[in-house]
Amino acid sequence: MSTFAAPPPAHATAAAAARATDLTKVYGEGETRVVALDGVSVEFVQGQYTAIMGPSGSGKSTLMHCMAGLDTISSGSTRIGDTELTGLGDKKLTQLRRDRVGFVFQTFNLLPTLNALENIRLPMDIAGRKPDKEWMDRVIATVGLADRLKHRPSQLSGGQQQRVAVARALAGKPDIVFGDEPTGNLDSRAGAEILGFLRNSVRELGQTVVMVTHDPVAASYADRVVFLADGRIVDDMPEPTAELVLEHMKRYDAKGRTS
Repeated sequence: MSTFAAPPPAHATAAAAARATDLTKVYGEGETRVVALDGVSVEFVQGQYTAIMGPSGSGKSTLMHCMAGLDTISSGSTRIGDTELTGLGDKKLTQLRRDRVGFVFQTFNLLPTLNALENIRLPMDIAGRKPDKEWMDRVIATVGLADRLKHRPSQLSGGQQQRVAVARALAGKPDIVFGDEPTGNLDSRAGAEILGFLRNSVRELGQTVVMVTHDPVAASYADRVVFLADGRIVDDMPEPTAELVLEHMKRYDAKGRTS
């Protein structure tokens, strides 16, 4: 059981967009048993940008996948808003992910035969939902795609493709957006643009963003950084800077080498 339960920032009064309580995730059995998450309790407040960091194998991507309903949990509970994910059937879980959660991955996952606008609208088209035109216009303006909407992925740079992926994640007005190393395949300039767009989606659109990253500079765009080590939350930093995050990472890496 983790002894560090990460609280929301002290100034936060908003409700939790997502919450984990005593979350444990175990892979394998016997000699191959691995405890990826060890009694993690954490919440992500509405309208905030949170980064999840930790050494390789610390459980940061597992935490995100479990909280987003992409992976099952071994014990504890996970919620999106007031909805408990544990026990939801496949159909209801798929519907929840489609309607209430946005995803941005390291790989852009765009359909090559569709143009940018069609890719952005795809989840809503599948769900049979009519887009909110005013919201779509704001999202497209926020990520700077107005002049690229008719281009297919092959006609876009990597940074532009990831902008499309960000817009797709935001277009359906999700309760929360999860990003798993969303700038991992981009150069530093394109990566900074994507991080800026995510930052703007929180500041200007009121979005909630949770991002797994290994990059202290990427983490500095967030309102808060949650640090994991050995499947447990070990620290929670408000108002991070790249320098402070780097010092924290060095400390935990050093502990891992000396333990």
